[in-house]
Amino acid sequence: MAEISISNTEWVRLKLKVKRKYNHLTDEDLSYESGQEEELIQRLMNRLKRNREYVVFTLKKGMEHLDTNRL
Repeated sequence: MAEISISNTEWVRLKLKVKRKYNHLTDEDLSYESGQEEELIQRLMNRLKRNREYVVFTLKKGMEHLDTNRL
C-alpha cells in the first residue's frame, strides 16, 4: 500500500514540479489517476533508478509545498 495519497487536483500541480526537476520523464511516466499511487511510485522508481524511500520522500516534499516551486 502506498504511503501517500494524492488527489487528481493535487497531481496536476505536483506533476509540473516533478516534470521540471526530472525533465526526462514523459507524460506516460507521469500518468496518474486517484488511487493509483502504488503504480506511480513503482513507475518512478524504475525511471529514476531510485529506491522507494526516495520517490515517496520526493512526492511528499512536493505535496508539502504545493503552492511553491519547491520540490
